[in-house]
Amino acid sequence: MATEAAPTKFIKGATGDWEVVIGMEIHAQVTSNAKLFSGASAEYGGAPNDHVSLVDAAMPGMLPVINEECVKQAIRTGLGLEAKINLRSVFDRKNYFYPDLPQGYQISQFKHPIVGEGVVIVDVSPSERITVGVERLHLEQDAGKSLHDLSATESHVDLNRSGVALMEIVSKPDMRSAEEARAYVSKLRTILRYIGSCDGNMEQGSLRADVNVSVRRPGAALGTRCEIKNVNSIRFIGQAIEVEARRQIGILEDGGKIDQETRLFDPGKGETRSMRSKEEAHDYRYFPDPDLLPLEFDQAYVDALKGELPELPDAKRARFIAQYGLPPYDAGVLVMERAAADYFEETAKGRDAKLAANWVINELFGRLNKEGLDVARSPVSSQALGAIIDLISQNVISGKIAKDLFEIVWTEGGDPKEIVETRGMKQVTDTGAIEAAVDAVIAANPEKVEQAKAKPTMLGWFVGQVMKQTGGKANPQAVNELLKRKLDV
Repeated sequence: MATEAAPTKFIKGATGDWEVVIGMEIHAQVTSNAKLFSGASAEYGGAPNDHVSLVDAAMPGMLPVINEECVKQAIRTGLGLEAKINLRSVFDRKNYFYPDLPQGYQISQFKHPIVGEGVVIVDVSPSERITVGVERLHLEQDAGKSLHDLSATESHVDLNRSGVALMEIVSKPDMRSAEEARAYVSKLRTILRYIGSCDGNMEQGSLRADVNVSVRRPGAALGTRCEIKNVNSIRFIGQAIEVEARRQIGILEDGGKIDQETRLFDPGKGETRSMRSKEEAHDYRYFPDPDLLPLEFDQAYVDALKGELPELPDAKRARFIAQYGLPPYDAGVLVMERAAADYFEETAKGRDAKLAANWVINELFGRLNKEGLDVARSPVSSQALGAIIDLISQNVISGKIAKDLFEIVWTEGGDPKEIVETRGMKQVTDTGAIEAAVDAVIAANPEKVEQAKAKPTMLGWFVGQVMKQTGGKANPQAVNELLKRKLDV
């Protein structure tokens, strides 16, 4: 029986608590120049039916030939999921008719997938970590795309995607909330992008999820599940789970029963709706594809691929904590994207790593998010941010001035050191000048002086006033020391 959720994750119904149980099938498009069984381009886009070979169009007599790069990508991904790599796997025909599947069947893997059981460690929040089991990963070909909006009387078919390699990654029903499911997809996407086996672009459909949702009373057997097909954003995955769980609870509390079926999520209406009754394996009449031999390789082949893997997110996070002394949360944020982790390491080289992490997470990531940019397109390079941090560490500029400097570098570019020199942004360290500003603030606020003597926490107010008077250029440490001495606190 699947594990039970913490009571805090139960959903309150009209007749008591309910527990949602979630499993997922992630379809990840394999990063490869060519398709799974043909030499046609797997590139996104292109004019309709421009990336189609005779194999993809299922012309008579055409035979599939396996693309070895796709096999390698599946093995690399399996290794990244700490999963069992099966040295022998079999391709099967999954029989069903669909207008954009010219063969009348999909080449997939059923009983003997290329990758077996694995795990994904998921940080749901700074204080909660869960383990989600992976049931299997198998290779299969994608279908084409039906277009219904080009004509009032006809449907058109674009076969550019037909035959593109997919990895279907099937989780165990180990998730117990929409939050856990979102975190799982996010983590899996990070792993795939680190490995380079899928670009994770959900808008282009290269990563999409079929979400299985059921509800049960806490401690009861698993309920009947419904599958929500082709959800293509992490936000929508969370919304679909919450909507579907509520729908099922409503039916059960009214004395009804859940029909196992495939549903679609409509984000505009905030509802799921029935698509078709759920097929079982026997409905597809699986059998080994007679045109493809079993896929076999040896352990040495797997070991060679393992040796080429980059440092993966969990290992990098552990290293950032140990090597740089970062809090686990900060380390987790920094390793979410490989490019961001590299940016941080370049910025932190030879510097205070915690200060570098603060600037990367708060200032840089904050601004990138606001502008809708990724790290690769940041106007502030890691070298420039490192130079700003150096100026802070050397007491050349204050933290406040550093933020102004970051803004200048972001919008105008330039060398931070030169900007500080030419624009007179250096921190005032002359104690005489600072003392004059301190004296002026004290003289202008006699009532606040009395309050500060009774309540030393008022000191912060005085620091703020002095910094304002000096345009943020006074050395905060010097200001603090002078105020403590003059106010006798």
